[in-house]
Amino acid sequence: MTLTAAVETTPETTAGTVPDRSPVWCAVTLTVAGAAGAAALVAADRIAEWDRGSPFELFWLGMLVFTLPAVYWATRRRTSARLRLAVLIGYAGFTYLPKLLRNPTGPLYHDEFAHWRQAREILLDGRLFEANPIVRVVGDFPGLHSAVASVAALTGITVWQAALAVLIVAHVLVVLGVAVLAEEIWRDGRIAAVAAIIYSLNSSFLFFDTQFGYESMAIPLLVWTLVAVLRAMRGPGRRSRAGWTATAVLLSGATVATHHLTALGMVLILTIVAATVSVRAIRRRDGAVVAAGIAWALTLAATAMVVLWLYGVAPKTAGYLDPYLGKALDQFAGMTGGDGPGGRRTLFKQSVAPSWEQVAAFAAPVLALVAMTAAALRLRLRRDRDPVSRSGALAMLVLGACYFPAVVLILTPSGAEGARRSWAFSYLGIALVVAPVVVALLGRATRRWQRLATGGALLAVCAVLLVGNTAAGMNPSYRFPGPPLYGSDTRSETPEVTAASEWLRRTQGRELRIVADRYSGLIFGSFGEQNPVTGSVTFPTYDLYISQPGRPVSPALITQLSSWRFGYLIVDRRMALEVPEIRIYFETNEPIPHDGRPAFSLRQLTKFDTTPWTIKIYDSGHIAIYRFDFASLGLPARGGAR
Repeated sequence: MTLTAAVETTPETTAGTVPDRSPVWCAVTLTVAGAAGAAALVAADRIAEWDRGSPFELFWLGMLVFTLPAVYWATRRRTSARLRLAVLIGYAGFTYLPKLLRNPTGPLYHDEFAHWRQAREILLDGRLFEANPIVRVVGDFPGLHSAVASVAALTGITVWQAALAVLIVAHVLVVLGVAVLAEEIWRDGRIAAVAAIIYSLNSSFLFFDTQFGYESMAIPLLVWTLVAVLRAMRGPGRRSRAGWTATAVLLSGATVATHHLTALGMVLILTIVAATVSVRAIRRRDGAVVAAGIAWALTLAATAMVVLWLYGVAPKTAGYLDPYLGKALDQFAGMTGGDGPGGRRTLFKQSVAPSWEQVAAFAAPVLALVAMTAAALRLRLRRDRDPVSRSGALAMLVLGACYFPAVVLILTPSGAEGARRSWAFSYLGIALVVAPVVVALLGRATRRWQRLATGGALLAVCAVLLVGNTAAGMNPSYRFPGPPLYGSDTRSETPEVTAASEWLRRTQGRELRIVADRYSGLIFGSFGEQNPVTGSVTFPTYDLYISQPGRPVSPALITQLSSWRFGYLIVDRRMALEVPEIRIYFETNEPIPHDGRPAFSLRQLTKFDTTPWTIKIYDSGHIAIYRFDFASLGLPARGGAR
């Protein structure tokens, strides 16, 4: 059974009755709602851009004016399979609008600059696996970048336009993939549509998994991998099973080559599926034995590909992920052990999000817990004879339960980022097991007033989850444009920084090794085509900025800079004037106090005007560029080119 399966005969389609006008009314309704919703979204962005009021109410009005009727048509009992498919495609397209309107012309989010540069380098040079100076593991996972570069090369459009084309297709495919996956488990098109809608309520759906980032392509690949796995397990014959097994291996490999976290998540989900179907095979010794064998074979194949890729192609990945996980666990331990507030994180601290958004964010996990409890009870009471359906449902229940530990992890500063990213996986489990509960509730409403009450309550819950999850997952500065804001991953780009990066490229060349802070490094490393470093535990370049005037900088660091051929230093004097919005100046584990005041003084940042080993070559007010002169310290001048 698929989303385009033949429509069952209903009183509306029986010969001799009045023709079904649902497609016409659906098209009219969603066209009008889509136009009104898009207009409201544009208006909300303009209000935010010019800082003329609160954009939140208008934004959510625009989202809900389309979402709620789309949900109605997708979940309506008499909606045909083809119409349901069309509604889901339209819904997926509309839900890409918020991110498309946020930055239609170029990269904006932190990781987008890295991925834009990587795709552009592939288009210009034709080489994969090149090192990326902004996010150091990006080059080891070229799936997205090679797809974007290919589209740009074949069509002649820009890299950003090619990226939008790929991302929109991926966004549609993830919605359809969840629906097909749900239909594989429940064999019901209505449940499939509900599952797709529920998944779209997760915190990453509107903004994070629509950005120019490798997860935006990897998650659809993961979902369709699971579809292929279930179909291989259920295949009616050897040829069918072999075909779907080969498809699953191919999609697994594509996932591994696209994103590290999604690949690891894929192995975890496949292990859960294989384990649950194995338990069934041991207890009942029915058709689950063959399914279990296929599941374990595909799990081992995916695990082998992940291990080989991380070991042979992307060995830096473990070191890249370790600081985030390690520090998050330390902070969580400190929080639970009562060792002080160092490990705690206050949700919505100094947030400009309205109170009703914050209430919805706290209500969303509670509603998810209630829904998951109901789903667990339903699975316990209802037995499915099909081993694949039963095992798939139980596996998704386990996956959905992983959502709740991540909700706790978001209370730690370093764990918050990982927690948000995990919800794109765990919400898949929630969607697939809660969808039958929703359809059962709708089915029990037999009278008109009951249908209206049940449908209205469920739509209200849908609205709360959409608003709350989005508010919990993305800061307002990610969701809305606005005046320049220092220390924001989306608003720190200014004409002054861009002009400085262009000047350096034009006068000194490209691919220079430079020292910079997190935000100027984004612009110099992408548009400026340079190779910035923003510091790390083993290469603490931030010590240059931290050192006090008149005191020597660590000779070991100076020697390291010279021997590694760093040629330029970028200084953003806003570090002495403003506190970064995300409380990071250089990198996550920086040894810099964050107490609500600027961590630097102007004397610290202007000391390079008089140090003998730096020569100022550019000054625009906030941005200064210095050339290192290590020869003045008796060190060989090695230049700045790679």
